[in-house]
Amino acid sequence: MIPNKRIIILCGHYGSGKTSVAVNLALMLRTNHDKVALYDLDIVNPYFRAVHSSEMLKMKGVSLVSSLYANSNIDVPALPQEIYSITNNKSERAVLDIGGDDRGSLVLGRIAKEIEEENNFEMMFVINMYRPLTNTVSGTLTVMHEIENACKLKFTAIINNSNLGAETTPQTVLNSIRYAEKISTSTELPIAITTIHENLFNNLNKEISNLFCLTI
Repeated sequence: MIPNKRIIILCGHYGSGKTSVAVNLALMLRTNHDKVALYDLDIVNPYFRAVHSSEMLKMKGVSLVSSLYANSNIDVPALPQEIYSITNNKSERAVLDIGGDDRGSLVLGRIAKEIEEENNFEMMFVINMYRPLTNTVSGTLTVMHEIENACKLKFTAIINNSNLGAETTPQTVLNSIRYAEKISTSTELPIAITTIHENLFNNLNKEISNLFCLTI
């Protein structure tokens, strides 16, 4: 269920874990594609950004483009010139890590028209039921619609990344499945993948379909 689209956009609220998913997804795509780039366009969250994995990405042959304005108070910052490669370089597989709220998603509006015209993208909503503002279906849907309005694109799928960090157990993930299914039903969007750390795979591979292992 990993999307077979040239551009993969990941959005989610604070603490959803979208950056970790973005890094792992870019590394996975690199195993099958010569040109893969990860665009770290999260200008909101200074705590965990893709640049923290820059050495690993470089070693694996994944290009990294990062905003110079991360952790700033600029609503719609000047973006690196390389951002236009997202729509101009059709030979590249691009993974976009977008900011964690409607303000962070404004950056995507700069190239939303071109992305929509190419029509070769997935925009995936990363959810985590264990975060305060997305621990209910209604709260999660509110965040989702705010992001869509800001970035001028519509979500096409859901990634269930519900976890409690190092305290995540198999039951933690299993308890999130009904929550993810309710969001899927409410939005009529498929659950593309449920992410787990690789050390939980043997416990869950027969319990949940479409698992995606996070290795870093």
